[in-house]
Amino acid sequence: MGETVPVREGLFTNAPGGEVRLVGGRCTSCGEHHFPRLPTCPSCSSGACEEILLSDRGSLWVWTAVTAPPPGYRGEVPFGFGVVELPEGLRVITRLTEAVPSRLVFGQPMRLDVVPLHVDDDGRTVVTYAFTPS
Repeated sequence: MGETVPVREGLFTNAPGGEVRLVGGRCTSCGEHHFPRLPTCPSCSSGACEEILLSDRGSLWVWTAVTAPPPGYRGEVPFGFGVVELPEGLRVITRLTEAVPSRLVFGQPMRLDVVPLHVDDDGRTVVTYAFTPS
């Protein structure tokens, strides 16, 4: 694979040979976590939020398969889509690497990964985060 670029800067780490983690926030006032990272806490409206790396493991909460491409989407279908609950108590809406709903079960252990999304007009592979059964 040639040059890769993230679908959006600041959503996840993607260092070659390094760990993949979602970049979230933690409010130093109320202690709540959020993703993606925001300057203001969505729970208490405090501006005292610090950047943290969220857990790379979680459990599957809900899921489905996307079988028709949404408007403007340039990637392949079908793909899995769901919600994964992290140990921090946060539920993340995410792409899933498993596109067959019958292969997934509630509470299934999941791990974070970075996957190709599409090739942009400059020939670079655009990558995004996704959770895969572990």
